Amino acid sequence: MKILVCISNVPDTTTKITFTNDNTQFNTAGVQFIVNPYDEIALSRAIELCEGGKGTVTVINVGDASTEPTIRKALAIGADDAVRIDASPRDAYFVASQIANYAKSQDFDMILCGRESIDYNGSQVAAMIGEILDIPSISIIKKLETDGSTYTLDREIEGGKEVISINGKFVASCAEGTAEAKIPNMRGIMSARTKPLQVVAAIEVPELSKISKFETPAPRSAVKLIDASNAESLIDLLHTEAKVI
Repeated sequence: MKILVCISNVPDTTTKITFTNDNTQFNTAGVQFIVNPYDEIALSRAIELCEGGKGTVTVINVGDASTEPTIRKALAIGADDAVRIDASPRDAYFVASQIANYAKSQDFDMILCGRESIDYNGSQVAAMIGEILDIPSISIIKKLETDGSTYTLDREIEGGKEVISINGKFVASCAEGTAEAKIPNMRGIMSARTKPLQVVAAIEVPELSKISKFETPAPRSAVKLIDASNAESLIDLLHTEAKVI
């Protein structure tokens, strides 16, 4: 079994976000980057499926050399080898095109992603990879099991659960519950230094979208406290200011 896991290099969740160049570019100064948490879930499930010599796990990232510490973290968690597509990930279509181009000649049995990256929250890459490679794409799965060449995936739907059976290659995006994120141990950290990390040149991809401007959420206004006996004033504020009634 050969599994490809797509990982994103994202800011730590405690990072204070700022922008530069007239709010058109994310400011990376002083930012701590991590493996996207949802991608860690996908990676953990891939490692579990391949335990005991049942297969190999390759992680792939689209990014410049600054992302290599994040890639090494994925190797320390348990991936066998890694690939870095040497390019800045300008949008989801660009990233999906780069990953699909690499994957189409490598004969992977499955491609796993996180349900979304915690910086852009787009949930687009997995579906785009499936479309480009012309293989099934299943979004936001909660469970992934295998029995020989048959894979069973569970995903939540409104009012219940959907169970999908697949024979053949597929792409899936993983959500909470698919696996518990693994913490690298000292042996994994040491071995990550020598595991293969291949750098691949990016292919040309049409620019279909462009970020015009970033905006931070408006600051929260001060809290107004209304005396419990003054219901009329509360109703008036809900109507004229909050505009919820």
